Amino acid sequence: MSWAKKLRDDFTAMNSIYESDKLLAEYLLFHFGTADEILPQYRTWPAGMREALEFPVRTVAHFTPGGAATGLDLGCAVGRSAFEMSRNCAHVTGVDFSHAFVRAAEALRVGGSLTYERSEEASMRTGLSARRPAGVDGENLRFIQGDAMNLPSDLGVFDRVHAANLLCRLPEPKRLLGRLPWLVKPGGELVLATPCTWLEEFTPAENWPTAGTLEWLVEMLTPDFELIRRAEEPFLIRETARKFQWTTSLVTVWQRLG
Repeated sequence: MSWAKKLRDDFTAMNSIYESDKLLAEYLLFHFGTADEILPQYRTWPAGMREALEFPVRTVAHFTPGGAATGLDLGCAVGRSAFEMSRNCAHVTGVDFSHAFVRAAEALRVGGSLTYERSEEASMRTGLSARRPAGVDGENLRFIQGDAMNLPSDLGVFDRVHAANLLCRLPEPKRLLGRLPWLVKPGGELVLATPCTWLEEFTPAENWPTAGTLEWLVEMLTPDFELIRRAEEPFLIRETARKFQWTTSLVTVWQRLG
């Protein structure tokens, strides 16, 4: 077996977790859950947890205000950021590696709601419903299953490209970074968010940044992009009633040079 084939097979196996009902439910809650569904008011929560909600909305807000013709959301998961991009883009495409995530996003686009179960503890579950964001009809959206490292050659060129918490989950992130100049129109904007949690189960150590992630991105993208803004955005993923993932992503905003 070739090294490249083994890497691809390992990638497929590792990402099978993203097809599970458990993770699908966690991401539906992460993307579409209300503040009270994620952090019920009957408990007192540590400072900062509520500020970490609605991460998929906050990352999209880093695009320059105003309208655009086309948008692309890479690693769109169950679709919240793509829905938010569609408010200001005439046409938006969402791409994710997970078949289950894409099916869920499409179900919300077409039907407006999707039921799922929130895990409490042990076998206890609470039924919830994810709903398409208010004011979004989904008519200018499409969701497709795809590999961010092997995007279709005819995917198109976009005014806005968004990729949140994707880079450090790719076996070969440089393959995506190398494709970005052909995905963003001259003058267009790119928003990258990454928690910089480089793990060997997703990315072989030889493919990690050799210095800090920010310095690596500047080195990789500067020939074609100008870094115009950077920020830190926290996010919160609820696993059970008493277990949460609290993480901070580095957000960088780039303009494609002409």
